[in-house]
Amino acid sequence: MDIKPIKTEQDYQEALREVDRLIDAESNTPDGDKLDILVTLIEAYEEKNHPVPPPEPIEAILHQMESQGLSRKDLVPLFGSRSRVSEILNKKRSLSINMIRRLQDGLGISAEILIQSYDLNIS
Repeated sequence: MDIKPIKTEQDYQEALREVDRLIDAESNTPDGDKLDILVTLIEAYEEKNHPVPPPEPIEAILHQMESQGLSRKDLVPLFGSRSRVSEILNKKRSLSINMIRRLQDGLGISAEILIQSYDLNIS
């Protein structure tokens, strides 16, 4: 495969197949250089045509809890009380701006993710 811009889904699929073929290529070789270029082209195409939406705020919190080995009890300082932790994680209450700030500082979750609106489970 000659290296060319990825303009269509067919071009994208061909580039992915070529990357699969070159995946074990060593750096600083012609195949290694070709692999680097293709990966860059694929990333640009995916960013434009297959964007990954940011996670929903509560999903991001749950993910961070899991990845950091945290329990609900560990979130009490960030939310204020055990009942508030439960309300937030069960989507009975929205995050406040102060909670967002504490989550950003305490868990390292981007405020851009945390300020997104999300549906509450109000019954």
